[in-house]
Amino acid sequence: MATEEGVGARIEALVARVFDDRLPAPEGLPRYVAPLPRWLENVGLRLAWPIAIVNLLGTLFGFWYYAGRPLNLAPPLVEGQLGAAPVLAYPLIPDSPVATMFIGLSFVAWKLDWDAQWLHMLAFFGCIKLGLWTPFVQLVVNGVGSIPLWLYWFLVLSHMAMAVEAFLIHRYASFSVPAVAVAVVWYGFNDVVDYFVPVLGGPHHTWLRGEPVVAAYQFDHTVLAHDLAAGWAVVLTILATFLALSTRIEKVKRR
Repeated sequence: MATEEGVGARIEALVARVFDDRLPAPEGLPRYVAPLPRWLENVGLRLAWPIAIVNLLGTLFGFWYYAGRPLNLAPPLVEGQLGAAPVLAYPLIPDSPVATMFIGLSFVAWKLDWDAQWLHMLAFFGCIKLGLWTPFVQLVVNGVGSIPLWLYWFLVLSHMAMAVEAFLIHRYASFSVPAVAVAVVWYGFNDVVDYFVPVLGGPHHTWLRGEPVVAAYQFDHTVLAHDLAAGWAVVLTILATFLALSTRIEKVKRR
């Protein structure tokens, strides 16, 4: 343990040589809401600008991926799941790209001293929810299928990194109850339209390879794959709500 902390301290010191901005003071929150070691929190916060840029680039790639174009530049440029849906449904479909947009903008808002607590909570929920939902679906429900192996593991590992990012937010966000409520409403609404009450040509969850195709861009949602994805999505929304409110309580205790 001491060796790990020593290595972590050296990594942080190395990063601090270039990114030496002042960091928010740690509050000594318990591990169940702040599981990352202090040095890793500090490294992540020092790299806020590069991480924000990577996430926002990931957002662009994610929309491209949902348009069915990861390796194809030939027209038409919008096919895939986005191409099969009405434009008004676009914000409801690419959940992971929207989550990376939230966390990227959350870092930007913090660095520019913008008071955007609602944005920080959308980022927290999005990173917890999509950072843990996508690896579960890829590893348990989908499998590799026809996706190139490098892209498959990129999807799994990059989403796991999103879950890690979520636990940087407590250092600069207040986790206010109104802000948490905004995130609960948005992600609860997403769960409903993704799996339970179709709107705008939905359901709008990510296409699952475990759902049989019944017609052009139409899938059988009565199968186990759908239930597994839906159940895990709801569990993660509940988990994010619990962690957000618990973080708020622990912060209030320390004031």
